[in-house]
Amino acid sequence: MRDALATVVEHSDDGNEPLQWNDVSESLSSEEWGRLVREEVLVSDGTGFTLANPERVREALQPDEPLDTTTDTDGIEAESWAWYDKTAGLAALSLFAGYWSTGIRNTIASYDDLLLAPITDALPFFAVIILLALVTGLYSTVLQSRLRDTETIQAYQEWMNELKERKEAAKERGDDEALEELQEEQLEAAGDQLGMFKLQFRPMVWIMLLTIPVFLWLRWKVRGGHLSGTEAGLIVPLAGAVGWQEPLFGPMKTWIVWYFLCSMVSRQLIQKTLDIRPSASPSD
Repeated sequence: MRDALATVVEHSDDGNEPLQWNDVSESLSSEEWGRLVREEVLVSDGTGFTLANPERVREALQPDEPLDTTTDTDGIEAESWAWYDKTAGLAALSLFAGYWSTGIRNTIASYDDLLLAPITDALPFFAVIILLALVTGLYSTVLQSRLRDTETIQAYQEWMNELKERKEAAKERGDDEALEELQEEQLEAAGDQLGMFKLQFRPMVWIMLLTIPVFLWLRWKVRGGHLSGTEAGLIVPLAGAVGWQEPLFGPMKTWIVWYFLCSMVSRQLIQKTLDIRPSASPSD
């Protein structure tokens, strides 16, 4: 590969000009070109391919200097869940059962009510929902920012984008051999998607440990007839006075719409206050 690199440096004006396959096809084989692209010695800049690190290549071409074309994107691996993450996952799954099981829901809600009863006695129900939305919003935002491995997810995104660009470049120059190699690399990358999914889902597991009991308590409070007569509903612009169990937005009940609206607003305020920016997912 030293001769191949020397050819690339020579034809690219010492690594300063972009190249196309046609520029070096007489001196390089398609396998050599494909390897340089695959190992990201050459990277696409939109108009052609340039050396990712010209200085490193020039140093490698010096006599008796070892040549290393390995990439920093190889071997992206998500951190495995610890035992406490797995325990939290099992606990979250158990809490999910409360959505279908009345017994489990009533048990969880009754314990929640022991903690929330002083608040419900002091505040109107719509204000209790606002307070719960603020607490869960703060808890969710902080946990997501601390537990989300943004660097690994971004590295995975960059890796997949590079694969896509290299595949498009190989199609443009008609390099079937490079296309086959890239397809194999994409299959290997597909196996890492499960790890990325686990990495993204880890904060959600811890978030659900608080949000699910809160939601179950609200459902128990409204649908179980545990509200006082003065807490029958909410006055909504355009809709007027609506009961907590009446549909407000399509089939969604008023209490659900109010809770989710308060949650969305509180999360936005908390993110701006704490200067926390939501991260993009690998699928973005």
